[in-house]
Amino acid sequence: MAHPAHDHHDHDHGHAGHAHGHGHGHSHGHGGHSPGGHGHAHGPVDTGDWRYAVALVVNLAFVACEFGAGLFSGSTALLADAGHNLSDVLGLAMAGGAAVLARRAAGKQLTYGFGKATILAALANALLLIFACGAIAFEAVQRLSEPAPVQSGVVMIVAGIGFVINLATALLFMRDQHSDLNARGAYLHMMADAAVSIGVVVAGGIILLTGWSILDPLVSIVIVAVILWGTWGLLKDSVGLAMDAAPASVDVAAVRAALAGLPGVTAVHDLHVWGLSTTQTALTAHLVHERGDPRALLQEAQTVARSRFGIGHTTLQLETDVMPDCPDC
Repeated sequence: MAHPAHDHHDHDHGHAGHAHGHGHGHSHGHGGHSPGGHGHAHGPVDTGDWRYAVALVVNLAFVACEFGAGLFSGSTALLADAGHNLSDVLGLAMAGGAAVLARRAAGKQLTYGFGKATILAALANALLLIFACGAIAFEAVQRLSEPAPVQSGVVMIVAGIGFVINLATALLFMRDQHSDLNARGAYLHMMADAAVSIGVVVAGGIILLTGWSILDPLVSIVIVAVILWGTWGLLKDSVGLAMDAAPASVDVAAVRAALAGLPGVTAVHDLHVWGLSTTQTALTAHLVHERGDPRALLQEAQTVARSRFGIGHTTLQLETDVMPDCPDC
């Protein structure tokens, strides 16, 4: 989203320049824009705003019902799961809001647009889940020392309904889980919720048959473990993207090798790859090349970046000399 006139489109920029040997790796004279250096691959990003809205409404209604049922039945597991689901609702709200922001055009100062909001939402969602884990674990540990009677029939019914809702919500995001970090977060959380709901149903059945109320807080601790397991990857990836790291799906060494292997390219330096949002990736690089057709080289480099690595926003500078003190050449 680097230009307001082309919101949600991939951008490729090529600059054909000549290095004049000023002794600094970034001191390159720009010979102007190559006529073939700019290309736009029109591929709008489906942020799936309606999915977040549907998931938000349905899950918020269920949280209210589950919380009330937890109080009525005396089940810590239901209360814990309600707290977890509430954190998911807040996470969905942040992810959906970020998706709406990501559709806005770039502004005078925000030249890349609002795509970074999706990364910040993913990071906030991960931190929120960790906080929820702490609260759930604290309550569960206290209940271990003082198990309370539980109305297991109510627990089983409510948890069963929760399983259906969580599984249906997860399926809304399954298609885009590998291409959008926020969609992946929503999918993982809802699938974890579905698994936890099944666990609560089983625990409720055992309590109904045996009267072992201590299973209720034990299930709550299992819920915490499941949440933390699913949240770690989301936290690591969102922190990386917030630090402008290359997305986990992009092998930077392979990108460098692919660009270096283009016909006429003798060196690649100042290569940078980072996430503009949870779905868009940007690349900048200087390509040192033998004299030839710069337009053909730029076109091929942009095509390789887009087709092989899913990088839709590329800015490339071509040079005909290797800078003598360039550390990356």
